[in-house]
Amino acid sequence: SPASTRRESGKMADTQPKKRTFRKFQYRGIELDALLDLNQKELVKLFPSRIRRRFARGLPRKYTTLLKKLRKAKKEAPMHEKPEAVKTHLRNMIIVPEMIGSVVGVYNGKSYVGVEIKAEMIGTYLAEYSITYKPVKHGRPGIGATASSKFVPLK
Repeated sequence: SPASTRRESGKMADTQPKKRTFRKFQYRGIELDALLDLNQKELVKLFPSRIRRRFARGLPRKYTTLLKKLRKAKKEAPMHEKPEAVKTHLRNMIIVPEMIGSVVGVYNGKSYVGVEIKAEMIGTYLAEYSITYKPVKHGRPGIGATASSKFVPLK
């Protein structure tokens, strides 16, 4: 009945709204703070096999150079602001916890796509966030698309 619903809504108005609690980010059961403290050997154990293999075979100098540039950009950025974007062609760079908060310009073959590194991106490649093609927008079929389109008058 309408009277009972008014009473129930009155009860809700008296209590304070619940504070939203945000889920703490975890990568394979380890929280972000702990991930940042791990050394490379311990961190690699958490990654999938393809990435473990890549680290086991050794990372070339260009990847460590990119990490150094990201560190420098983060250090030079003012507090609570995004650091300067660091441009790179290294699409196959694996995102590690140290990179979180950085902005990377990932080359897609034509231009640099700005990617802000977030915690959820750990263990993925930079290329996954910089699409190399323009998705097809299907419109009308063009001339010669089908046999019947030969008879479509040109406007």
